[in-house]
Amino acid sequence: MNNQTIYHVIKDPVHGTMQFSQMENAWIKPFIDSAHFQRLRHVKQLGMGDFIFPGAVHTRFNHSLGCCYVASQIAHTIGLKTEERQLVMLACLLHDIGHGPFSHTFEDLFVKKRIRHEAWTPLFLKDYRTAEFFKHYNALNQDHPLSPEKFLQIEEMIMHRATVKPLLADIVSSQLDADRLDYLLRDSHFCGVDYGKFDFQWMLNSMAIIPTKTGERLGLTHKGIGVVEHYLMARRLMTRNIYFHQKKLALEFFLIKLLGYLSENIDTDPELIFIKNTRLGRFLLAVNQFNKSNQTSENFVEENYDIYKELCDYDIFTLIQTLATQSSNNISTALAKRLHLREMPKIFRLDQVDLHQIEQLLAEFKHAHPAIADWQLALIKTPHQSYLLEHDPILIINENRMINSLDEISLMINAMGNKLENSAFVCIDKVIFNNTEIQNLLKKFHSLKIDVNTMPL
Repeated sequence: MNNQTIYHVIKDPVHGTMQFSQMENAWIKPFIDSAHFQRLRHVKQLGMGDFIFPGAVHTRFNHSLGCCYVASQIAHTIGLKTEERQLVMLACLLHDIGHGPFSHTFEDLFVKKRIRHEAWTPLFLKDYRTAEFFKHYNALNQDHPLSPEKFLQIEEMIMHRATVKPLLADIVSSQLDADRLDYLLRDSHFCGVDYGKFDFQWMLNSMAIIPTKTGERLGLTHKGIGVVEHYLMARRLMTRNIYFHQKKLALEFFLIKLLGYLSENIDTDPELIFIKNTRLGRFLLAVNQFNKSNQTSENFVEENYDIYKELCDYDIFTLIQTLATQSSNNISTALAKRLHLREMPKIFRLDQVDLHQIEQLLAEFKHAHPAIADWQLALIKTPHQSYLLEHDPILIINENRMINSLDEISLMINAMGNKLENSAFVCIDKVIFNNTEIQNLLKKFHSLKIDVNTMPL
């Protein structure tokens, strides 16, 4: 029996029995056992999604394993060489290594999201790129060792600037990548909804290598048209109903307002001084200085990586619990109590409304009522696109070897392509919701609603 017929099994609620050959297990285990990867156990996949969908407590750790497994399945299906399979599996395993607490939510700490999780990823990867780690890794993988050159290829794929084959890069990052194929199914499962479900096995069996002028790309045979339509609609529905769920976004807005307030005040407010020397406190102080300065994002990331790499959801939950139990009139205590006790804000949806008029009314109202804090009344906009036509389209090859982009042969995808959908809502602290002034403001908002039947085509 050779090492290709001995399997390491991971039981997974989404993919069932995830089998990795003994060789594949040796490829991924040194990374899985590392401190950086284990930290992902403590970073939830959907931020505060479990406050709305109680089952959504899965983590970046779960998803990264699933993504790695999906990559291995794609690689086997399309017949990648062993070394190529190793590269894409490791790239998919490590693609989320740079996420901070509460995943994407934490990025809103920075003005205009100037620093996203991808900015931290190269530093996490750099920690693996040492003689000590390579020696340990290669002792376990003598037939398929890692070199600095191979590891650079992995990093290039993760950072979307692949210099290796476009086909390999597509498995890691594209409109048909292993990342999306896993997170749609995983998030749907743990949220207890059907929006993100599609026939993964049919999708997998329909995958094909597509020859193009720029090299081989990942695509589908004509038999996969139906399932890829289903998959893209699933992504749209998950975005609208789960990722951009209004109360989820409202709670995450509260969280960022809390962390933003702390970053600006823990250095001067005596009631908050106890936070200053915690690792989260030190990081928030640095964020405040960064947001007010002309410091480059590269310098900030380099200077604060040692703190960031230790942060996880627990740092924030501990802080929220501590603040929520204080008897104080501090804004941070008010916000912490709402998060700790799940005191949900009220939502006023803005469908088919001129958002410019809404913004103007809000600005006038806040000017006239300065006692109402910014976090108590806010407009939240959620623009998104389900499918991009020109950028990296999904390619379809038929039985006659003719190649078309998906939108050329799918009426539904052609209609969805490049369409910017923009829903919005007003988030209102429940303490002020029944105030006469707020209710009058909402009546003004309601009067601005546009009759969809009278809108120009």
